[in-house]
Amino acid sequence: MGIVDNIQSALDTWNRYLGEIWTLLSTSPQDFRGGGIWDVIREVNGSLQAIGYALLVLFFVIGLVKHTTSLSEIKRPEVALRFFLRFAIAKAVITYGMDIMVGVFDISQGVIQAIVGNIGAPTPATVPQEIVDAVGSLGILDKVGVWAVSLIGSLVIIVLSIIMLYTVYARFIRLYIYTAISPIPLSTFAGQGVSQTGAAFLKSYAAVCLEGAVIVLACIIFSAFASAPPMVDPGATASQMVWSYIGQLAFNLLVLTGSVKLANMTIKEMLGL
Repeated sequence: MGIVDNIQSALDTWNRYLGEIWTLLSTSPQDFRGGGIWDVIREVNGSLQAIGYALLVLFFVIGLVKHTTSLSEIKRPEVALRFFLRFAIAKAVITYGMDIMVGVFDISQGVIQAIVGNIGAPTPATVPQEIVDAVGSLGILDKVGVWAVSLIGSLVIIVLSIIMLYTVYARFIRLYIYTAISPIPLSTFAGQGVSQTGAAFLKSYAAVCLEGAVIVLACIIFSAFASAPPMVDPGATASQMVWSYIGQLAFNLLVLTGSVKLANMTIKEMLGL
């Protein structure tokens, strides 16, 4: 396999994985894999609601005892109304937890669609014509060294592409896990002393949903670079141009993979979590 073929083969692998990543980012949990996984998640969520209601009562009683000093205080209308509203809201959050989770996800999908609508989906990455012309002008000895570098660079690109695809799949699995166990952390809204746990849970879930926006931007930026002419010294030889392009391509994909893997941390920093 030639030098250009090595690079293009690696880019073809990236393009294929990019298409799969794009499908994951544009697919809702309800529709993923035909909806079979979502049905299982709904069943798990429904079975955990009973535990959530039990914890709801427990947290409510603990909060009631902790924040009232006497029985006469509970009889005051404003105090009783406050505790009643807290209990009712916490129960509603558990009952309609699935709808809340889906609503948060839909908002994040709206952000992703807005980005794609303004920028557009990335075009498949191809080897720039400048590199093809440079490879054609290489001597035999130069081609041997560049071929070895292109092979190593191609393997690095393929491995990084697999890691990135795995990371995006892991995000999707986390969305399912959050949704499945939501009744338990959401039950903490019933207790004044532990309600921050439920709020933190929803913020973390929102952060996981918004990871998709960071991943989309990172993929678009990388695809734009991969198809752009290499940034090299105008006086560079053809061999130096090819070496520089392969190095830049592998380095930028390494940065992209790191950005995707750290997307959750990036979003949490933005949201102050």
